[in-house]
Amino acid sequence: MSEEPSTVFIVDDDPSIRESLRRLVSSLGHAARTCTSAETFLETLRPDVLGCIILDVLLPDLNGLEVQARLADLGVQLPIIFLTGSADIPMSVRAMKAGAMEFLTKPFRNEQLVEAIRVALDTNRTMQRRRVELAELGQRYESLSARERQVMAKVIEGLLNKQIAGDFGTTEATVKQQRAQVMSKMRANSLAELVRFAARMGLEPAIHPK
Repeated sequence: MSEEPSTVFIVDDDPSIRESLRRLVSSLGHAARTCTSAETFLETLRPDVLGCIILDVLLPDLNGLEVQARLADLGVQLPIIFLTGSADIPMSVRAMKAGAMEFLTKPFRNEQLVEAIRVALDTNRTMQRRRVELAELGQRYESLSARERQVMAKVIEGLLNKQIAGDFGTTEATVKQQRAQVMSKMRANSLAELVRFAARMGLEPAIHPK
């Protein structure tokens, strides 16, 4: 199954820069979409789109950091490559701390932008795969019964079937069957894999006082 194609969004109010960037992105074989303002970009953006953003820091309506904040509020996780006409160290630091992929000062070498685009798209694809995998794990976990979730919690703590049976007041054979159901429904091939799945879903083992 082929991956969904990525789009490079170019948000800049300078027509000549927009066109230059569009040609560069197209030459790399990526789809390019240009926007003249931040508001236009935000209004037409799909939250599930794959790609990255080349974003001018100083736009007429919103500055780059405001756009970055709005995207975070919308839950959009597209990597951002900031472009600026002047080296603004405090702003670049704030942008990078907020998750920007790159902060390039004009004029920049095409090679710098090409590399930034490559890294941004690779990062976005990795993030998308992780989101899909996490959603699948969530669906598997939802398929467990309430008791099976309790058993899973005990299993990832490292408890043996006998110990779990004692905690629940049931038989070891029953726990063994429930544990097998957990492994099957979660599609875990080993205890270590089940623990990894749980960690990715944020299900940390309980810590018992000594």
